[in-house]
Amino acid sequence: MAPQPQLSLRLEQIETRWSLIQRAHAKGGQPATEARQALVLKYSTAIRRYIAAMTDARDDAEGIAQEVVIKLLKGDFSGADPQRGRFRDLLKTAVRNMVRNYWRREKRRGSVDYDLERIPDDTTVTEDPWLDGWRANVLDLTWTALEQYQRERSGRIAYTLLWMRSKYPDDRSEELASRLSEKLQHSITATTVRQQLRRARLRFAELLVREIADGLDDPTPERITDELVSLGLFEHVKDLLPKSC
Repeated sequence: MAPQPQLSLRLEQIETRWSLIQRAHAKGGQPATEARQALVLKYSTAIRRYIAAMTDARDDAEGIAQEVVIKLLKGDFSGADPQRGRFRDLLKTAVRNMVRNYWRREKRRGSVDYDLERIPDDTTVTEDPWLDGWRANVLDLTWTALEQYQRERSGRIAYTLLWMRSKYPDDRSEELASRLSEKLQHSITATTVRQQLRRARLRFAELLVREIADGLDDPTPERITDELVSLGLFEHVKDLLPKSC
C-alpha cells in the first residue's frame, strides 16, 4: 500500500484574520474598505445562521443579520483584540450583544413582544448554534477554496472528485471512475481515482487547517489542533496532519 501523504503547511506564512481586522479598522482608505468587505464575505453566513437559530421570525432574523453586517462594513468591531481570546468567540459575543440591543430597541417601540432570556449567555451549553454555524462556515469556506484551487490549475480534479465522493460515499473506485469519466468526458481509471482521491483529501485538509489557522492570533500546531477538536473537525483530517499537530 502506498504511504499516506502528509500535510505540509508553513504556518508562519499564514496572514491571520487579526491582520485583516487591523486593516479593516484603520482610518479610512481603500485598504480598510476592502478588508471590511472581506470580513463580511467570510463571516456573514455564520452570523446569519446564528441569529436565525435565536429567533423564530425569519424576517426579523434577516433584519438583525443585515444590521450586524452593516456594522462590520462600517468598522464597528474595532475592539477586537487577540489578547482577549479567539476571534470567533469575540465575534459571537458582539453578535449576541447586537441582537440583544436590537430587541431592546424594538421592545421600547412596542413593535415586538420578545423574551430577551431566549438569547443565551451561557456558552457552555451542549447545543451551541454559534459553534454549529461556525463549523458549517469553516467547511463551506474550505470547499470554496478547494474549488478555486482546481479552477486556477488546469487538469486538476481535486474538488470535482472529492465532491463526487461526498455525494456517493458508498461507491467503489470503479463506480466512482465511471461517474468521473462521464462528467469529465474522458476516461479515468479506478487506479487514478484512488491516487487522486488521496491527494484531494490532503489538499482539503491543508485548506481546512489554513482556514482554522486564519482565525487564530497565534496559529501554533497545538492551538490548531485544539480548534479542530472543539469544532468537531479533527477526526476528518487527523491522519493527514503532521506529527506536530
